[in-house]
Amino acid sequence: MKKVIISIILFVYVSNGLTKSQTSPVEMSDTLGILFGRLRTNSVDDVLLRINDSIKSIIESYISSDRIFTHRFSNLRYLGQTASSDSLVKIITWNLVLSNEPGRYFCYFIRKSPERKENTVYRLTRSYTEKPIMADTIYTESDWYGALYYDIKPFFKDNKQCWVLLGINYSNPLVTRKIIEVLSFTPENNIIFGRKWFNSDGNIKCRHVFEYSSSGIMSLRFGSDTSIVFDHLVPLSPSINDGRLYYGSDYSFDSYIFQNGLWNLNVNVDVRNKQ
Repeated sequence: MKKVIISIILFVYVSNGLTKSQTSPVEMSDTLGILFGRLRTNSVDDVLLRINDSIKSIIESYISSDRIFTHRFSNLRYLGQTASSDSLVKIITWNLVLSNEPGRYFCYFIRKSPERKENTVYRLTRSYTEKPIMADTIYTESDWYGALYYDIKPFFKDNKQCWVLLGINYSNPLVTRKIIEVLSFTPENNIIFGRKWFNSDGNIKCRHVFEYSSSGIMSLRFGSDTSIVFDHLVPLSPSINDGRLYYGSDYSFDSYIFQNGLWNLNVNVDVRNKQ
């Protein structure tokens, strides 16, 4: 109980100090580092939620600043920060792990507005759920599945601007999911996830979702401006034909190549640097 009281006192001290005096990116970074560290060392949900409220308060101040597209926090391991090369979309994201209730994802999409108008911010929050991420479904802000996105690239198709996202989902403690996603916006400025863009042997899907054992490791990255490279997943035992709990990498690689307006699946590719 004493430890909980001390943690709450420290939380109030840090929060008040930030509100009164800290405004620079360096001070924000230092405080965020302290707060994320406390998320990892505390186990009481009420304390974790209070600490997370302080993190949200700092991020809210940061995303509304003029420097959001020119600045990146350094040395913050648990805060995701990625921006598109066209400088039109930036993503800030993290997750909160709780003991007695489902964990939560927090994701901010900041879309640069033209003509020096105020940027548009989409604040997405989702609790962990073991419900699978559907490959053939268009998701919106209201039914977003929850993920941490770590890379983004802009693309055009049919004169429509989109962004391809790479993300990871930890909602199921036994199965890790990685996602190749497509982000776009409606004429009404609503955020949309998914586009019929991924061709696997004639089966065209809105996204590609990988599922594998949470004890395993899988790489998923952009190979170039027109390729996405990832580990080939197989059953860990020849006798297992189903159940992604038992899937992992066999150290070969597959890829999606952007050709003729679609991302086309290629199996067993050579990803060595040919130079």
